[in-house]
Amino acid sequence: MALMEIRVAPEWVDYNGHMNDAEYARVFSLGVEALMDAIGLDEAGRARYGYTLYTLETHLCYRREAHEGQPLSVEETVLARDAKRLHVFFTMHDREGMLLATSEQMLMGIDSDAGRPAPFPEAVAGVIETLPAAAEGDWPELAGRRIGLPARR
Repeated sequence: MALMEIRVAPEWVDYNGHMNDAEYARVFSLGVEALMDAIGLDEAGRARYGYTLYTLETHLCYRREAHEGQPLSVEETVLARDAKRLHVFFTMHDREGMLLATSEQMLMGIDSDAGRPAPFPEAVAGVIETLPAAAEGDWPELAGRRIGLPARR
């Protein structure tokens, strides 16, 4: 099920005629905001709990081009979590279900007043438990990748 749906805006298209690489990051950032809304950390929830999420790390992989006006959907899978962190894998698809990009992210829960990491509020943690999650040792094939050149032999 899609976490969010959006269309490629004209201003996101670069001189190559497709969505600029930075705009893929924008879409996944909007995906994090949609995730926050879904777990009760929308604007009202952030104010109520004095709590937010920060992105600690992201690994974005480009699979296919996206073009102006093209509908996009973003889905998420929780790879792992603890009391204050979420390791999440986002996928971006076109209308036909073709994989366009992935973004693996580590998100940290933050006490907004203290500006420090803190455990998820109890209500938020309860919702996180209901999110789509990868089974132990059964991550999506493209998750957990590292960047690097093959070793020379």
